[in-house]
Amino acid sequence: MDTQPGIRVYLMTIAGAVCWGLIGLFIAPLYARGFTAWDVVAIRGIFSFICLILIMMLFYRDQLRTRLKDHIFFASAGIFSLALFNYFYFEVFSQSSLSLAVTLLYTGPLFVTILSRIFFKEPLTIRKGWALAFAITGCAFVVGLLPLGSQSIPSKTLFMGILSGFCYASYSIFTKPVTKRYSALTITTYTFLYTSIFMLLTSDILGKVKKFQHADVWVAALLLALVSTVAAYLLYTAGLKYLEAGKASILATIEPIVAVLLGVLFLHDQLHGWQVLGIALVLYSAILVAGGRYRKTNKG
Repeated sequence: MDTQPGIRVYLMTIAGAVCWGLIGLFIAPLYARGFTAWDVVAIRGIFSFICLILIMMLFYRDQLRTRLKDHIFFASAGIFSLALFNYFYFEVFSQSSLSLAVTLLYTGPLFVTILSRIFFKEPLTIRKGWALAFAITGCAFVVGLLPLGSQSIPSKTLFMGILSGFCYASYSIFTKPVTKRYSALTITTYTFLYTSIFMLLTSDILGKVKKFQHADVWVAALLLALVSTVAAYLLYTAGLKYLEAGKASILATIEPIVAVLLGVLFLHDQLHGWQVLGIALVLYSAILVAGGRYRKTNKG
C-alpha cells in the first residue's frame, strides 16, 4: 500500500495555514468598530464554538462523549491557552502591527520545546539549541534591538508578544494528556466551549450587542470564526491525518508569511531590511524544531 501523501494532502495543510494567516483582515474591521482585543477574543471564541458544536452535532455526535475528569484539561487549554494567547496576540496587533504580532507568536515552538523538556523530559538537542538562538536573534531584529537599538518597540508590547507565544505553546502541554482518548475535533470543540464561557463572564461583549447592527461586524465575526478558526482547523487537521506532525508544522510556517504579506499589502505595515531578516530567522527556527521532531518520528 502506498503510504506517501499526495499533493492534495500538502495543499490542504497549506490551505489551513493560509486561513490562519488571514486573521488580520477579519480583526481590523472589528477594531474599527470600537471592539477591544478582549472583545475580539470573545467574538472568536463564541462564534467558533457555535460553528464547531454544530459540526459535531450534525456529523460527529458520537465524539461528544467525554470523561468528566478530562474537562480540567479542556478548561485549562480553553482559558489559559486559547483565551490568553488570542488576547496577547490581538493586543500586540492593535498596538503595533500584524507582522510583529505573528513573528513574536512564532516563538511558540521554542516554548513547546522548553515546556516539553520540563514536563515530558524530552531531550534538548544541539538542533534545538540553534533554533533557540536563531529565534532570539530574529526577534531582536524584528523589534529593533538589533542592530544597535535601531528601533524601539515598547517593552509592554514586546512582553505581551512573548506571552502570546508562551500561551500558544501551553496548548500542547494541556491537551497532550487527552490526545490519545479523543479526536482533535473533540478537543478543540471543548476547549472553545470553556473559552466561550470564560469570555462571556469576563468580557463586555454582551454590552456591545448594538454594534452587531452593522453588517460589516457580522461579516468580520463570521469570517474570523469560519475561515481563520474552523476552516483553518479542519483543513490543517485533515492534512495532519496523513502527514507526520513535524512535516505539517513546517508547512504551517506559511501562516506568518501570509500574515506579514497581508499586513504590508492591506494594513499598511512597514518592514525594514533587518526586520525581514529577523522574520526569516524566526521562521527558520520553527522549521529546525519541527524538522528535528520529524526526523525523530521517522527513526521511531
